[in-house]
Amino acid sequence: MVPCYSCFAQLKTAEFVDLKRYQGTWYEIALLPNPFEKKCIQGAVANYTLRKDGTLKVVNSCLTARGGPQSTAIAWVVDKKSQSKLRVSFVPLFKYFKWFGGDYWILYIDPDYQFAVVGTPDLKYLWLLARTPKVSDTLYQKFIKIASERGFDTGKIKRW
Repeated sequence: MVPCYSCFAQLKTAEFVDLKRYQGTWYEIALLPNPFEKKCIQGAVANYTLRKDGTLKVVNSCLTARGGPQSTAIAWVVDKKSQSKLRVSFVPLFKYFKWFGGDYWILYIDPDYQFAVVGTPDLKYLWLLARTPKVSDTLYQKFIKIASERGFDTGKIKRW
């Protein structure tokens, strides 16, 4: 089946993301399981640092049975108006030339920048993020509602 790329453009993102406020530490509360986090035994932690050139340095870490691998990436804005659509590359050389990055769309961010819903336009990847390692059931249900409204299969979401 050929993906409907024009359909992907219809995925609603946050109206505007202030990257200065977005930077900092985010905890993975839940996610759609994916191959690059299958060995994690708890939610990943991501730290975003806004760089002078407008890109974000991303440092992800997760605890596995063998310790905690860490990876570094560069994220860049592809939609200057909203700043909610980014591309991310973890490949050392490619990230500096902005080649082959993966989509990282901020679908929702609360007004206080305390929780966010991030996903990909093909609906394959989804992360529910917060500034704290745990959230209330009420907040978690809000995450789920937003993800569902955006078209994600919430029945497959894994909560940490």
